[in-house]
Amino acid sequence: MDKKVRFGIIGCGAIAKFHAKSIREIAGAELVAAFSPRRPSLDKFVAEYGVKGYDTLEALLEDPQVDAVSICSPSGLHTSQAIAAMKAGKHVVCEKPMSLTLAEADALIAAEKETGMKVCIISQYRFAASTQEVKRAIDAGAFGRITHASLSMRYYRANAYYDSGAWRATKAMDGGGAMMNQGIHGVDVFRYLLGPVKTINGIARCLTREKGGKPLEVEDAAAAVLEFENGALGIIEGSTTCYPGYPRRIVISGDKGSVVLEENSIINWDLGDFECRLPVGAQAKNSGASDPMAIDNAGHVLQIGNLVRSILSGEELLATAYSGRLPLEIILGIYESSETRKTVTL
Repeated sequence: MDKKVRFGIIGCGAIAKFHAKSIREIAGAELVAAFSPRRPSLDKFVAEYGVKGYDTLEALLEDPQVDAVSICSPSGLHTSQAIAAMKAGKHVVCEKPMSLTLAEADALIAAEKETGMKVCIISQYRFAASTQEVKRAIDAGAFGRITHASLSMRYYRANAYYDSGAWRATKAMDGGGAMMNQGIHGVDVFRYLLGPVKTINGIARCLTREKGGKPLEVEDAAAAVLEFENGALGIIEGSTTCYPGYPRRIVISGDKGSVVLEENSIINWDLGDFECRLPVGAQAKNSGASDPMAIDNAGHVLQIGNLVRSILSGEELLATAYSGRLPLEIILGIYESSETRKTVTL
């Protein structure tokens, strides 16, 4: 392989454009191919980006000019497509969620180890400067003992959003609703900052949203109380039925200070003499609270760029397949607790 990682994109829907744009902005990366079973979507994508088009996954994976793939298909296809790509000798970028069950996630992780291919599960908000600054403060002990943390994701999606794709809000292909689809990035950042979760008590319900005139198969509202391994108590709330939709908000408090993070903006920084190296108080931007496409691709550039450099020069891969399992475990724990009405221990 020359000093360039050549990408093929699997799935040509809305999120594929974020990947295509990001790949084009990364030194050492090149977009060369795409696959979609939907011919109109494939033809439009190929025309826009000037790449080779394939109407079968097998054909794309057989192309020796493709070194890595970005999986941008419906969630229920992620695991099987990622494993097929690795077995074909391709590195993998996979959109969230990596899998719909922990068994699937473990199979994907096992394939990563068996094949030696590099895998990153998109968790772009970990790479944000604001997230890294809060992580720096936590690691330095600036909060003292962390006692409370909350994650609020009061989003809004109109019924038309669910009607826009047959796979949306189905258990078989989406795996869940407000938590699994819209909320997983927030849960990922929450878990990244606070560490492992010990117990979960959760409730998940469909309260107002519909698909085809019927209530969703999955939740449009969920809430959970968590106990972290470090003893801190946490609250997660996620919804797609809160009009007009508000930015994701994380509050972390300890006996020596607190921080408020909205999307990628630090709103409050009350950590005494431990200074923040970023601006504080700026209005939150890059929010998909009411429009899933109202985000930028900065995080994708950072994360996919990390994978490219890992392939080309051995840079440490910061978000492996295993990292994608961590928020999935919490979300599935919320669902299990809701169904059983019992505390779930992870």
